[in-house]
Amino acid sequence: MQSLLQILLLILDVAWFIMIAHIVMSWLISFQVLNLYQPFVRQVWDGLNRLLEPVYQPIRRMLPNTGGLDLAPLVALIALYAIRIVLINNAGAFV
Repeated sequence: MQSLLQILLLILDVAWFIMIAHIVMSWLISFQVLNLYQPFVRQVWDGLNRLLEPVYQPIRRMLPNTGGLDLAPLVALIALYAIRIVLINNAGAFV
C-alpha cells in the first residue's frame, strides 16, 4: 500500500508542475515574451488550457469577480498542496 501513496504523490507532483507551467506561460504571453502566433507556443498553450480549464472553471464560479485577476490557479495550487499534506499526514493508513 506504500506504493499507492507514492503513486498518488507522483500524480500530485505532475499536476503541480503542469499548473506552474501554465501560470508561467500565461505571464510570458501577457508580457509578450511568447507569441501565440508561433505554432508550437499555440499548441502548448491550447493543450495546457484543455487540461486545466475543467479544473479552473468550478473554482472560478465559486470565487468573486476580481476583474482581470484570475485567482483560480492559486486556489487550485493551494488545494493540491493541501491534498498532499493530508496524504502525507495519513501515510500510516497506507501501510
